[in-house]
Amino acid sequence: MSDPGNYAGSTDRSLGQLFASATAEMSALVHDEIALAKAEVRQDVKRGVIGSVAFIVTGVLILFAIPVLSFAAAYGIHNLGLGLAWSFLIVGGAFILLGILLALFGLAKFKKVKPPEKSIASAKQTAAVLQGVKPHPRPAGARAIEQAQGSTLADRAIENRPVQDKAVSVTRSST
Repeated sequence: MSDPGNYAGSTDRSLGQLFASATAEMSALVHDEIALAKAEVRQDVKRGVIGSVAFIVTGVLILFAIPVLSFAAAYGIHNLGLGLAWSFLIVGGAFILLGILLALFGLAKFKKVKPPEKSIASAKQTAAVLQGVKPHPRPAGARAIEQAQGSTLADRAIENRPVQDKAVSVTRSST
């Protein structure tokens, strides 16, 4: 017979054995969930690739059909009694007219593009709020130490900096 301690329903297992069993089962569950997710993603990617290839092939076939249909339209107009050259000029003119109409449509859409007014207003409001903010006050002990040591490192850097006009220093401090 087998050891009764190996069964899941056994009450003779120690706390360590129960914990090890639960950890192993959780690990197996996590690995199975990851494998399921990988399989689902792999299947979705495969479907997406097949769909993309179908759209690309469709686009290529439509591009191949445009010249054929253009010739058919030109020869159809020629069969109505016009000369072959005039037929091709009419089809070419139709393509040019269609291109101009699409360009005007695109231009009208571009003219409607505006700057992000809400974002600009929010940025200006934030800048206005931040200009009124004062630096956090230093504790009194830090000021006493600075005064006892003389000038700070920042003060020395300012003293050694070449002379600038006021506009440049204001510009640098506001950025």
